Amino acid sequence: MSTDFDLGDRVVLVTGASGALGSGICERFQEAGATVCATDLVAPDDDDSLLDADDVDFYEADFTDEADVERVVEAVVDAHGELDALCNIAGTWRGGQPIDETDTDEFGTVFDVNLKTMFLGSKHAIPHLRESDGAIVSVSAKSSLDGGEGDGPYRAAKAGVRLLTETIAEENRGELRANAIMPKVIDTPANRDMLPDADHESWPTPAEIAEVVLFLCSDAAGVTSGAAVPVYGEA
Repeated sequence: MSTDFDLGDRVVLVTGASGALGSGICERFQEAGATVCATDLVAPDDDDSLLDADDVDFYEADFTDEADVERVVEAVVDAHGELDALCNIAGTWRGGQPIDETDTDEFGTVFDVNLKTMFLGSKHAIPHLRESDGAIVSVSAKSSLDGGEGDGPYRAAKAGVRLLTETIAEENRGELRANAIMPKVIDTPANRDMLPDADHESWPTPAEIAEVVLFLCSDAAGVTSGAAVPVYGEA
């Protein structure tokens, strides 16, 4: 069940906006009246994009590149006068090999897309979010809580997201809030293709997770910072 939020006075920046979760979060913030600024390396007119860019300000950028990150954050603030929330949604999964068989480039990609984007986005957004008493929501993962077979770099990168979230919350106590969400498997076309025999009905949808992200960016979560919030339902 959707909860009513009025974020008509908020400006939000969503990374990874062309993917299933990012586009779902953009849509939910639009419904709540926010000004949505979306960024991704994949443009809305690309066949792989799921983003409806009609009602968002889209900025094509690579958030593993600090110059691109700085350009986008400054452009958003210049256009709208403020930044109230940053949703670090950009991410990827790679796995299947034990550590001694993991390619170094694969390791780097996993850390760059999952952790470096979150670090750079937060680094450049924090000064503006302090001015607006804003919020950061980033994507960690349930699997970051434990070691496991075959996807160690992914687990480690997502653990890094969680720990950086806690650090940002501590360093900015009373000035902005930072929280992480902890999905397991999200009901996306890519995950259904990868796991065709799984119980898809038990997986939370991007729309369901977007409700939690919206809440964490709203005044209703004003006392919540440094948290790692489970969003995996029965998955």
